Amino acid sequence: MADIRAGRRGDLKSGLHRLTDRSLGKLRASAAEQGVDPDEYAASLRCLLLSADPECRTRVFFGVGPGGLFRLREGEWQDIEPQVTEVRGEPVLGFGSPPPETPEGDRLTMDLGIPTPPSPYEPAPEPPREPFRFRTSVARPGDTLLMCSAGFADPLRGEPELGEYLADRWSRPEPPGLAAFLADSQVRVKGYADDRTAAAVWEA
Repeated sequence: MADIRAGRRGDLKSGLHRLTDRSLGKLRASAAEQGVDPDEYAASLRCLLLSADPECRTRVFFGVGPGGLFRLREGEWQDIEPQVTEVRGEPVLGFGSPPPETPEGDRLTMDLGIPTPPSPYEPAPEPPREPFRFRTSVARPGDTLLMCSAGFADPLRGEPELGEYLADRWSRPEPPGLAAFLADSQVRVKGYADDRTAAAVWEA
């Protein structure tokens, strides 16, 4: 957590990348030992780190696999899922570099996702693995940060009515209770039937 408070994005990214490779590599190695296609042991992994320090407003997302990362700010949804294709060939912000700011003084969300390099923790059989995704975001009071599986992300991206409904429900002064959150996250949308997994953080 000291790396989060100090803004050491380079250390965070490399350390979390190794941890992710090690965890998922064990699944693929187990498959190889059993003579099974490693893709049958593949898994999505999506994690959100928050410091226990109330003065630290940095939120760290990392993982592999499909899904979504969204921020609800002032009643509007922002899709901040790291897209690897957006950063290929672009310079990567270096170790300890301060986050850039918008004209309004708000630090921009950082996207440091790059294609996954070879890992010492995994035999990495073909086909290539999902790329590692990493993002840091600076929270504002009143924000809602939503991390979810593709079953929730796809309708949220594809159906404006769902986004409007959730924005109205989740922009109220008090966060919803657990039962209300579960009901909201399971709202039916025609054409989308995948299982949904979601975790949300309401910023005080």
